[in-house]
Amino acid sequence: MGLGARRALLALLLLRTVAALGRPPQSHTLQVILGCEAQEDNSTRGFWKYGYDGQNHLEFCPETLDWRAAEPKAQATKLEWEVNKIRAKQNRAYLERDCPEQLQRLLELGRGALDRQVPPLVKVTHHVASAVSTLRCQALNFYPQNITMKWLKDRQPLDAKDVELKDVLPNGDGTYQGCVALAVPPGEERRYTCQVEHPGLDQPLTATWEAPVPGTLLTGVISGIAVCVILFFIGILFRILRKRQASRGALGDYVLAD
Repeated sequence: MGLGARRALLALLLLRTVAALGRPPQSHTLQVILGCEAQEDNSTRGFWKYGYDGQNHLEFCPETLDWRAAEPKAQATKLEWEVNKIRAKQNRAYLERDCPEQLQRLLELGRGALDRQVPPLVKVTHHVASAVSTLRCQALNFYPQNITMKWLKDRQPLDAKDVELKDVLPNGDGTYQGCVALAVPPGEERRYTCQVEHPGLDQPLTATWEAPVPGTLLTGVISGIAVCVILFFIGILFRILRKRQASRGALGDYVLAD
């Protein structure tokens, strides 16, 4: 079925639905999901569904060559479309033959990009809010999307119900990022380890929170103060030299004038 025929079907469905409601034409939303997907076992699954005003409306069943009405107002369209058995066979042929062939061609064209494996960058941060200590493990810039992130306490896996799992979200460059958070007793943060498994890693990657060393922080503060003091004295010395040069220049002009 060509693109023009599918558009005509959409228009027919909308008009049929409006007529079934017995109302004058108003603004409505008609949606269609049409395509196929490849499974892990290399099999394919086709789907052809319609939605009306945000609700499921009609779904094509290739096994039985009929349409399943998800609401009463779709019955009229269902009955009319099921009369034409030739069209139903064409629909099934598209879902089971034409669409998978197109999908396979597209997969072959993008095979290099789809097969790449980018390992995640993993880091653990510490956050305190309302006297609650939380460890947050972030996996950044990885591909493909499938990843396993879990917390270990004293090298033993924690129950999944204790872990707050965030959704894996896409980045703008085609990679993904994920996050798992865990509330821990204050002072016990070093007992917990984040473990990440991903196809881009040869072995599971672990990361722990490293508390900042107080001596390092103090050294940084002292170094900053020392730099400020040095700059201050350099500024004073520069102003003194400028004044001396200005004084010599004025004296030279006086001698010439005499």
